[in-house]
Amino acid sequence: MDVIRAGRARLRDLLPRPAEWQAAKRSSRRDLLAGLTVAVVALPLALAFGATSGLGAEAGIATAVVAGAIAAIFGGSNLQVSGPTGAMTVVLVPVVHQFGATGVLFVGFMAGIALIGLGWAGMGRYVKFLPAPVVEGFTAGIAVVIALQQVPAALGVEAGDQERVWAVAFDAAKKFVADPVLAPPLVALGVCILMLAGARLRPVFPFSLVGVVLATLASLAFGLDLTPIGELPAGLPSPSFGFFDLGSVSALLPAVVAVTALAALESLLSATVADGMSVGERHDPDRELFGQGLANLAAPVFGGIPATAAIARTAVNVRAGAGSKLAALSHSAILLAIVLVAAPLVSKIPLAALAGVLLATTIRMVEVGSLRAMAHATRGNAIVLLLTFGVTVVFDLVTAVVVGLGVAIVIALRSVASSANLLEVPLDHSDHSAEGRELLSQHIVAYRLDGPLFFAAAHQFLLELTEVADVKVVILRMARVTTIDATGARVLGDAISKLEHRGMWC
Repeated sequence: MDVIRAGRARLRDLLPRPAEWQAAKRSSRRDLLAGLTVAVVALPLALAFGATSGLGAEAGIATAVVAGAIAAIFGGSNLQVSGPTGAMTVVLVPVVHQFGATGVLFVGFMAGIALIGLGWAGMGRYVKFLPAPVVEGFTAGIAVVIALQQVPAALGVEAGDQERVWAVAFDAAKKFVADPVLAPPLVALGVCILMLAGARLRPVFPFSLVGVVLATLASLAFGLDLTPIGELPAGLPSPSFGFFDLGSVSALLPAVVAVTALAALESLLSATVADGMSVGERHDPDRELFGQGLANLAAPVFGGIPATAAIARTAVNVRAGAGSKLAALSHSAILLAIVLVAAPLVSKIPLAALAGVLLATTIRMVEVGSLRAMAHATRGNAIVLLLTFGVTVVFDLVTAVVVGLGVAIVIALRSVASSANLLEVPLDHSDHSAEGRELLSQHIVAYRLDGPLFFAAAHQFLLELTEVADVKVVILRMARVTTIDATGARVLGDAISKLEHRGMWC
C-alpha cells in the first residue's frame, strides 16, 4: 500500500496543475497571438526538419502538431515550444539509412518510455552537470552537420547514399560542378540572407516564412527548375503501431540512448533559456522530461519523428508575450489547421527554400563570442570544446558527448587532485624548554593534509608520506581533508603500515 500511495503521489507531482490553466485564462488573448507567431515561424522549420530526417516533410508537421501539443500540456515549462529540431535530425539520419522509417518511429517510442522513466526517477536535476564546453562543442558540431546535410537540396542535386554527411555533401558538390543549375543555390542563398538580415532588424518577425513564400511564388511564376516538397496528406496520418517490433530492440538500443540523451539535454537547456528570458518563471525539470516522454510516445503513432523542445521557437514564444501553456498548445493547433486547409499549396514549396531556412538556422545556432570565450578560458576547456566539435562532425553526436564528457572528467579530476597537499606544520612547543623543543623536533614531525584524499590523489599522498625522514612519531592532522573515498582510506592505511614497519608511531 505504501508503494501504491507513493506512486500516486509521484504521478500527481508530474501531472498538470489547475493553476497553470488559470494562468491561461488570464492571458488567453496574448497567448493566442504568441501561438500564431510561433506557428508561422515553426511551419517552414517543421517541414525542413521533417524532410532532412529522411521521413518526409509530413513527418515534421505531425511531430510539431502531436508532440508539440502533448509536451505543452504535460511539460514542466509554461513557455516551452516542442517539435522537430535540427539536432535530432542529425541523430536520426543514420537510423533511417540502417533501419528505415519504422526504425526511427520505434526509436522515438522507446525514447519516450526512457524519458518518462528519467522524469519519474527525478533525474532532471542532473543534466545541468554536463560541462559547458561539451554543450558548446556538440552544438557547433551539430550546426556544421545540419549545414552539410542541406548541400544536396541547396544545389538541386539528389543526395547520395554515403554513410557520413560530409561524404554526401562532397558528392553533391561534384554532381553540381558536373551539371550546374543555378536556380536552387540562388534560392537557398536568398532565403538564408533574408532570414539573417531580417533577424537583425526584427527578431520576432517570421522572415523564414516570407522567404519560403517568395521562393514558392517565384518558382511557380517563372517555372524555375526547383524540386518541390511533394504531395502532403491533408491532415494527420491515422494512428498506427505498425512500427512496433520487439525483435529489433537490441539493435536500436544505441539510437534510443542517443535520442533520449539529446531530448533530455536540449529540452532542459531550452527551459533554462526560457526561465532566463522571463520574469518569475521556473521550470520543473522532472515534469519536463515526463512531458517530453509522453510527447515522444504519441508522435510515432501518427508518423512523427522524435521530438524535443526547440530553443529558437521557445525564444520567439517568450518574445511574443506568451504567459502560459496555451501559447505552445495553440501553435500546434494552428499548424494542424494550416495542413488541413493548405496542404496542396504547402506541397509546392521548393526543397531549396527549406535548405536556405536551415542554413540560416545553423548560422544562428553558433555563438562565436561564446565559443571564443570558452576556448580562451583554460587549455582544458579548449581541448574538450574542439574534441567534442570534431567528433560530432566526423563521427556522431553520442560518441562526441561520451568522448567530450570523458576528457572533461579526466581534466577535472586532475585539477581536483592537484589541490591536495601534504604540508609539514610546526609543533606546539609553548610548554617546553629550549632543550625539550630541540628533542621533540628531532623525534616528532607533524603533517597537515589539505583537500580531497581520493583515488586520483591518493598515490601521490602515499609517496610523499612514506618519504619522511627517520623520526619516532609522525602526526597526521586531517581536519582539512574535504573528502575521502575507499581508495584514499586504503592508501592511508598502507602509509601508516609502512611507517610503522620503519619503526615509527603514526
